[in-house]
Amino acid sequence: MAVLKQNEEFDADSIRGKVIGIASDMAMHDSGFHFHTTKAQLLYAPSGCMTVTTSDSQFVLPPFRMLWIPANAVHRVNFRNIVAYRSIYFDENYSEKYMKSGLKVLHVNSLLKEIIERICFWEWPDLRNDQVSLLNVFWDEISRAPEEKLELKIPQDRRFKKFSEEWTLRYAMPPMLKDLAEKAGAVEKTISRIFKKETGLSYQEWRQQWRLQRSIELLVEGNSIGEVSHILDFSSDSAFIDFFKKQTGATPLQYLIKNE
Repeated sequence: MAVLKQNEEFDADSIRGKVIGIASDMAMHDSGFHFHTTKAQLLYAPSGCMTVTTSDSQFVLPPFRMLWIPANAVHRVNFRNIVAYRSIYFDENYSEKYMKSGLKVLHVNSLLKEIIERICFWEWPDLRNDQVSLLNVFWDEISRAPEEKLELKIPQDRRFKKFSEEWTLRYAMPPMLKDLAEKAGAVEKTISRIFKKETGLSYQEWRQQWRLQRSIELLVEGNSIGEVSHILDFSSDSAFIDFFKKQTGATPLQYLIKNE
């Protein structure tokens, strides 16, 4: 078991064992881009919200979602408020028979939540028989967990590179299409074509997906509907609620409550 302090370094690749769990309460964290050569990783927070960025995508992880990260996948973890950080590292040769390759966001039900919490406070590296039995339940639940579409593809075109970090680190909200055209020195049709090709979404759709991710972060961090509506430039609280319901099938309050 490892309970990490703020800014304490941890190298999962240096530790032998099939399953290595760590836990920490941290704030204002930025891991920087990195990867694990011999370990796959499960990333989860029972409270708080994390943002995970790869070379071409971004994922938002509220408390009822987890992210599976294969070995050698370059990623960066960010959060601004206090997060109850949970991370489980699996020996690649052990985990590959249970999980297919590729990053994926999965729903965390109440049973998975309890199992993850227990694994993160195990002594390691050796596993007892009862722990092996619990891991069997864990993998069974993982195989049934619904995959969530909380991914935002990041455009790779060089004209947008200088804006990408501001957007992905949430320092700035993506502007309206006409304003981006002025800043990037490209016509609106060109921008729309590039975004459709590189992200599968038009620029307007991509911006809405960005706003959805950011709204989930802000809500989990405790901001009111009015505050989120203002921060994300919605015309009114009701306009934000309608947008959120259209994107998720639930109002902001319903979305948070049903996933507690």
